[in-house]
This record gives sequence, C-alpha cells and structure tokens, in this order.
Amino acid sequence: MDILRWLYEASIPIGGYELHWLELIGVLFGLASAVGGLVRRVWAWPVGIVGNVLLFFVYITVTFDAADGRAPLFGQSGRQIFFIITSVYGWWRWNQVKKAADRPADAPAIVPRWATARERVTLLVTMVVGVLVVQQVFAVIGAGWPAPRWYFWCDAWIFVGSMLATYAMARGWNEFWLVWIAVDLVGVPLLVHSGYLPTAVLYGVYSVFVLYGFVAWVRASRTERPTPEIEDAGVARQPARG
Repeated sequence: MDILRWLYEASIPIGGYELHWLELIGVLFGLASAVGGLVRRVWAWPVGIVGNVLLFFVYITVTFDAADGRAPLFGQSGRQIFFIITSVYGWWRWNQVKKAADRPADAPAIVPRWATARERVTLLVTMVVGVLVVQQVFAVIGAGWPAPRWYFWCDAWIFVGSMLATYAMARGWNEFWLVWIAVDLVGVPLLVHSGYLPTAVLYGVYSVFVLYGFVAWVRASRTERPTPEIEDAGVARQPARG
C-alpha cells in the first residue's frame, strides 16, 4: 500500500496543477488501447486492462481521500471494474473470431459491421434505463458529499455509455464510436470541472480520434468481407455457400 500511495502522490507541478504519474501512465495505456482498437488488434484489450487498473487506483484513492481537493468520481472508479470485465470478454471474443476466420497474425482481428435494428434499440433502451438507475445509485452513495444533482447524472451518463461502447466494440459494431462521442461530450467538461486534467485531455484527444476511427471502421465494413465460415463476424460457424 505504501508503494501504491507513493505512486499516486508522485507528481510533476505544471502551473497550478499537480500532474500525478499514476494518472498519466494510466491515461497513456488508455490511449494505446484506443489505437489498438482503431486498427482492430487483439492486444488492445490487455493494454486497456492495465490502464483500467491504474486509473481505478487513481479514482478510488481520491474518492476516499480527497485531500488534494479534487472531486471524487464514483462512476469513474466503478466503471474501471466493469471496463476490466467487459475487456476480458472483448479479448476472448476477438481471439475467437480471429482463430475461427484463420486470419494471419498481423491481420485485424475482426471485420466491423453496423448493428441491426434490434441491437440498436437494445443499446438505446439499455442506455436510458441504465442512466436512470445509476444516477440514483450514485446520488445515494454520494449523499454525504455536497454535489449538485446534475453531477450524478453526468457521472451516470459516462458510466453507462462507456460500458455500452466497450461492449459494442467487442461485438465489432460501428456504432460503438458514436456512443463514445456521446460520452466525450459530457466527459470532457466533467473531468475538467473535477480537476482530472490528464484524463480530460485524453477525452479531448478521443473526440478527434473517435471521429477518425468511426470513418475507418465504416470504410472497413464496406470494403472487407468476413469469411463464409463466420456468421455475422462472430464465432458461430455456418455452411460454406456455393
């Protein structure tokens, strides 16, 4: 615990802000994972998990020890755990898809596609219901910390949207980039307001990066075709078509 505390407290003063090493390293791992996701490489998932672990310690430490004056983010803390769980699923699925398609080692793991109408409706309903429920949970957990109600709504939006975006990425849906855009529109202002500048900068970079990634995936979904043995870019096999 002393080592973790040292890593958390170690920082570089930049203007009036203390740039914590642990937060910076976690952010860099997150950025590397995003690049891996753009080019559809399996290694994006384990790299992202490392970043999630590091950022979890950053947010959870502030949540229970806000001595440096930064606002606690319950959603940011909790979503790192769910990121790890979802990323394990994505790691497994992309590996399975690549093996089933017998793709070369240096080839992208999946071929992206648009979600079906049913899948889109499921995403939308899950987002609405999830935000309604999660914001109430966050408000109860943070009842002893004076914060405006909108704060918990924003934190819930980021939490639920991040989970859905990660799941959609694991499924190879183009829409996952659009969900990230919706998350970034709320995430950047909230992180700046809360004093997490490196993470806010990362989200700002994502805002541009996500637009590029969305275009790249849409192009890939138009030009690339999954092998006949793979159904819906998944792991289920179907008979070859004549």
